[in-house]
Amino acid sequence: MSSTVQPAYPSARPSPEAARHELLFLNCFRLAQALVYVGLALSPNALGWPKLADAGLARGVAVLFLLFALGMLSLTRRSTPWIRLTVSGALVVDIIAAVLAIATMHDARIGIAMMLAVNLAAGALILPLRLSCFFAAVATLGVLGHSLLEGQHSDVGMDRELLESSLFGLAYFSITVLCYVLSRQIRATEALAEQRGVDLANLAQVNELIIRRMKTGVLLVDDANRIHQINESAWMLLGNPAADQRDLGRVAPELSRRLYHWMTSGKLDESATQLADGVPEVVPRFSRLAPNDDSHVLIFLDDTSLVSRRAEELTLSSLGRLSASIAHEIRNPLAAIRYSAQLLAESTHMDATDQRMVEIINNHCVRLNEIIENILQLSRRERSRPETLDLGHWANGFVEEYRQGNDLGEDTLRVIQASTPVAAVADPQQLQQVVWNLVQNALRYGRMPGEPARVMVVARHGEHGVPVLEVIDRGPGIAPKVAAQIFEPFYTTHEYGTGLGLYLARQMSEANQASLEYVRVAGGGSCFRLVLTPPARGPAEHGDAARTAKL
Repeated sequence: MSSTVQPAYPSARPSPEAARHELLFLNCFRLAQALVYVGLALSPNALGWPKLADAGLARGVAVLFLLFALGMLSLTRRSTPWIRLTVSGALVVDIIAAVLAIATMHDARIGIAMMLAVNLAAGALILPLRLSCFFAAVATLGVLGHSLLEGQHSDVGMDRELLESSLFGLAYFSITVLCYVLSRQIRATEALAEQRGVDLANLAQVNELIIRRMKTGVLLVDDANRIHQINESAWMLLGNPAADQRDLGRVAPELSRRLYHWMTSGKLDESATQLADGVPEVVPRFSRLAPNDDSHVLIFLDDTSLVSRRAEELTLSSLGRLSASIAHEIRNPLAAIRYSAQLLAESTHMDATDQRMVEIINNHCVRLNEIIENILQLSRRERSRPETLDLGHWANGFVEEYRQGNDLGEDTLRVIQASTPVAAVADPQQLQQVVWNLVQNALRYGRMPGEPARVMVVARHGEHGVPVLEVIDRGPGIAPKVAAQIFEPFYTTHEYGTGLGLYLARQMSEANQASLEYVRVAGGGSCFRLVLTPPARGPAEHGDAARTAKL
């Protein structure tokens, strides 16, 4: 998730903010250095120190260097984008000014040479190593050159001055290399710390998102019974309290009481309780952040409805596997019974009563076979193979195929499609099973007493242009209490129903990233609406999609 920043000294560069601070330090020091030069050059003659070899030149150099230092300080922010060029040019001026100052104020040569070392060190914080060493060499040559020139005019102390200049040169190189290496190490450490900070921030965001999205409610409560952190699930399980309500005793008195009981006695009450009206029951659990530390306690709220749902899912899964194994065992004897009944039906010596018995056997064999097919579909749950379909064209083909395979009699089944093509992504085979189940239910239950069924398959654009396929009948509709349970497995209101048809239809719809819902039709009737996934569109198609959505 995170990458380790390796120190790369030759290519390491300061951040713009760090570079600006380093340049500001160099410019401020240069100003102080110039003030020292001015003070030495303008010192009263009565002091007698330092002795000026050329007073006019010394004062001119000091004043010009002061003006240069003031200009560089004022241009610090503007010159930051070209910091290497700026520092390089400024160091050239620093070295020239220092050599001239040494030449005109010979008594202060040691102090001036030492201050120049600070300029070179500050430059090494910003410039590459080769360029920094180049300026260190120039400064060394300048100091040595002055010593040689002075030695030609006076033999007194020449060897000592050359030795001092050589030592200053060695110090310049040492300080330059040392500051360069230290600056790169510091920047590598800062980069690593910054990267670790970003990683920690990202990790904190991920942890916060995970905790916020957890189905289990999580609260952090301090020793003053005040809520510090709360995730979405806990907020809902507490009855959606206001944001400024942080006192656990007021938000959830029962939870506060159980927390106090746990902290004083160490015993946990594991009975379910309802913390607010209209919310599920929960089982609270408590945990300290650190052993023997009651300053902060984590509270976990386990929703009992989720536990029941998981148990129900496990039960359904086990029941599905058991039913599938039983269905496989039933298929062979059922096929033998049906085959025998068909052979009996071909006999010419049976009276009407026997023929009626054979017909009953055949009908029940067909019904049992349908039940077995539904149970096997529930256990198989094949993966969908989505394709891009024109829903209007597909609906016409489906209705035509259904009419050929089923005798509708006086019932009507027709297609209503939008004037523009309705494209959707779905598995044609699974969509066929879903719509066939919905149409079968509509023809069976969606009719008024004594009247033929009128069923419509509608392919249209929904809100925001999403593809919608609806199966609508003009029957009596479904009562609200029944409508809330029709998609549950094994729920049926028909004496011969299995209760798996709509459940399987919704499962296959979800496998195709589609949603199936029941919508009551005004004036009587039912509508099963299937909202499908639209195909991916390119940028040039967005305008067409918007115009289609308006239709």
